[in-house]
Amino acid sequence: MRKKFSIIAALLLTAAFIVSSLASCKPTDTDEKSRVYDFVNYESDEVFDIEKINLSKELAAECESYSFTYLSDGYKIKAYISIPLSTIESQEPTQCVLYNRGGNRNYGALGKYDTATICKACKRVVVASQYRGGGGSEGKDEFGGSDMHDVIKLIDLCANRFSFVDMDDFCAAGISRGGMMAYLAAKQDKRVKRVIAVSAVSNLLRSYKERDDMQKVLKGTIGFTPEENPDAYKERSAVYWYKKIKVPVLMIHSKLDKQVSYKQAEQLYTRLKQVTDCTFITYSDDVHGLHNNDEKTIYKWLNKKK
Repeated sequence: MRKKFSIIAALLLTAAFIVSSLASCKPTDTDEKSRVYDFVNYESDEVFDIEKINLSKELAAECESYSFTYLSDGYKIKAYISIPLSTIESQEPTQCVLYNRGGNRNYGALGKYDTATICKACKRVVVASQYRGGGGSEGKDEFGGSDMHDVIKLIDLCANRFSFVDMDDFCAAGISRGGMMAYLAAKQDKRVKRVIAVSAVSNLLRSYKERDDMQKVLKGTIGFTPEENPDAYKERSAVYWYKKIKVPVLMIHSKLDKQVSYKQAEQLYTRLKQVTDCTFITYSDDVHGLHNNDEKTIYKWLNKKK
């Protein structure tokens, strides 16, 4: 009889141990939340080839960065993302800057530290696309044509897939051609709540006339000259549809810029300030891109209450 009770007791103890072990293996709320802030967990049929980037000591103290590939219109598009360490440690969603690169095709393609550098400066999640036809992406660069789908797709991912992104105050930013893409994003997608445009193209018809070296590039990417299809150039030029930009804009442009003339920015600012909150910062030099103190200016502007 005692032997029978000993066997039963042993079985009960074993069952209790198994239940206890299973309970300890069950993911806790903390475990699940941690997964949200580890970008490798976003691998899917839509987002793949995720690789963590080894950053410099200075940048690694501020954020984690990854390269990844995503699908846009069936094309495999290369991209980068940087997430502030403060976001990962606090496990709270953070506002985001969608950075649009300049250049065309492979010229001006993103470097692996670009989003991390911007992330360090603005203290927000930063995501950026190489666009189709450049930086290892499939497809053809159309300089603000169907490649805009690649930009909008990133906004979709931020809004619907990347749970660590707070879509409140979502900012589209860019330099040169990237500024043009930022204006287009604000025009096409109401989820964009701010625009930062540095040395930005805002009148592509003027760009074609002012730069002989860009004429071949523009015809090759857009498919037409302005004479053949002026509408294709106007569709990419914010100066013609400025009233559709209904969000705050920060413009930065040098008066002697030789790549994108100051006249473009001046003309757009004169119109934009009539319809939205627009801040225009100018310099008397020929710098095309950011100045040393622009990072502080941008950070302050991003955190200014509307």
